[in-house]
Amino acid sequence: MKPAPFNYIVPTSIDEALALLEEHAPDARLLAGGQSLVPMMNFRLSRPSHLIDLNGVPELAFIHDNQDHLSIGAMTRERTIEESSLVRRYIPLLHEATQHIAHLPIRSRGTIGGSVSNADPAAEYPAALLTLKGEIVVRSKQGQRQIKASEFFKGIMETALEPNELLVEIILPKVQPSTGSAFIEIARRHGDYALAGIAAQMTLSGKTVTDLRLTACGVGPCPIRLNDAEKQIFDDGLTEDSIQSAARAAALEVDPETDLHATANYRRRLTAVLTQQALLKAKERASENS
Repeated sequence: MKPAPFNYIVPTSIDEALALLEEHAPDARLLAGGQSLVPMMNFRLSRPSHLIDLNGVPELAFIHDNQDHLSIGAMTRERTIEESSLVRRYIPLLHEATQHIAHLPIRSRGTIGGSVSNADPAAEYPAALLTLKGEIVVRSKQGQRQIKASEFFKGIMETALEPNELLVEIILPKVQPSTGSAFIEIARRHGDYALAGIAAQMTLSGKTVTDLRLTACGVGPCPIRLNDAEKQIFDDGLTEDSIQSAARAAALEVDPETDLHATANYRRRLTAVLTQQALLKAKERASENS
């Protein structure tokens, strides 16, 4: 199929892009990597009157080391993140999550800002940002605001972005010493969206867990923070029994649907299994980093 007619515009600066958004919102769409938007337009699930191509705005592509955090521009390619020594060293969970995204040609074109703005429930980056206490910087003609990842994702492909706002930057704290992380997912085929996935980040002091964040993707309308599973570990310590209890708690926290790929019950079982695996792997890596 072919997309509905639209006007194609290529700004060369953030200010120009914001002016175009202000003029044409809410009927305009921003084009980043286009890996999700273009197919949606071809199937006429999305019918923008104006398509604003951000690929002519070089100032949106960067990875900056800012003391206690990394700043990543919205138009930074997923492949660039995958190959970044800064990301691998300071935010290993983001690096691991990136490796699960589709195939190399997709990662070479797709952007972190596009994935986060699209907010597909099964996508890796939203779950990673929620686990990492990420913050999303957005701008409009009226000004700039910074949104916590916990407040950004609202539902299926729904975010806190206003129609005239542009996601410009993502801020991610660097990992602390004695911290380990893991991103594990199951898909029907390599490169497919996950049937279920778990992101975990854990900090240890000796054998005591001082910080733990668990997030599930693919099993609800948006990434789901697994608070009950985390509480199980904080209350009972990091033992074989508590990890199994946390896995059971995680399965009860998610809200999956049945579709042609898997039943809701199967996705719940996957959530439990993957939570257990992610906790064990994060524990092992945290111990190695002590």
